Amino acid sequence: MAVFTEVSFDEAASFLQALGLGELQSIKGCAGGIENTNYFVDTDQGPFVLTLFERLTFDQLPFYLHLMKHLAERGIPVPDPQLAPAAILAPVTPTKSRKSAAVAKAAALANVDVRPGGILHSLKGKPAAVVNKLRGSSELNPQATHCAAVGDMLARMHLAGRDFDMQQPNLRGLPWWNETVPVVLPHLTPEQCTLMVGELAFQNHVAASSAYASLPRGPIHADLFRDNVMFEADSAGEHNSNLTGFFDFYFAGCDTFLFDIAVCLNDWCIDLATGESDPERADAFVNAYQAVRPLTAQERQLLPAMLRAGALRFWTSRLWDFHLPRDAAVLKAHDPEHFERVLRQCLLQPYRLPA
Repeated sequence: MAVFTEVSFDEAASFLQALGLGELQSIKGCAGGIENTNYFVDTDQGPFVLTLFERLTFDQLPFYLHLMKHLAERGIPVPDPQLAPAAILAPVTPTKSRKSAAVAKAAALANVDVRPGGILHSLKGKPAAVVNKLRGSSELNPQATHCAAVGDMLARMHLAGRDFDMQQPNLRGLPWWNETVPVVLPHLTPEQCTLMVGELAFQNHVAASSAYASLPRGPIHADLFRDNVMFEADSAGEHNSNLTGFFDFYFAGCDTFLFDIAVCLNDWCIDLATGESDPERADAFVNAYQAVRPLTAQERQLLPAMLRAGALRFWTSRLWDFHLPRDAAVLKAHDPEHFERVLRQCLLQPYRLPA
């Protein structure tokens, strides 16, 4: 959620008015991720998130937005992309502090293109969309109960997505690893190169196996880290005990459900300092997931390999982002060595599924 493209108050106001989302009250740039430009925006109709997409194209984006709409309509708590009205609304009456001429000028300068009845639009020449903002906050120090809640909802999300009729591969899957690993190798020590090259060869071998070909597949989140899930207090006032949603679906794609599970286990159920698996949290996650969608025999067999795959994917991408960064007004880089530690722990002490 970095800020690569600056959007002014008036530019955002004209865009939100065209979408029929009311009068803008405040706008704040978001830091945290590294792919898109995100702003928290508040209007007189509620809080939203405005996203300008920096890498994904107009051709790729409908998959992500329609997937979120599909899941939201089936009761999965995810951000719901806002559709533009069938007929574009005339500008609302400006406030005393904002002149209509200023809003109109901002709209022209911002190259606002809102498509009637559409889900994807254009702002400042970039693909853009608005979703409702989820309640609550991220739980960055999860306990077993949080992991169980995530496992339960992830399984429900996988089942809800089975009848989604759009197809798009995981754009950060094995083909991307094969392309990107040679780019990051010059930035590694000889020991690190040996580990990465060997792991990539192993993952290519696994992907060619009959067991891998039989794994259940469908739309997956592929990036469901601690900071991409929201919790809030329950009715009894217990802090961050109620899961309120999954968000940031812009790495989603059609892939194995097992890869999604592995990504979660590698983040929600490890010690961040060492990369070691926490069996209590991992078992809570897996047991809750299996209560909704039991794992197949092939999934149980290949989980250790997919845990390694998840670690390799994020080690590679973090190296790429760290050593080949893009300029951004607000940007928080991630430590690439973290997932090197996770991968080494997957090799030394692989997580064992509960019986």
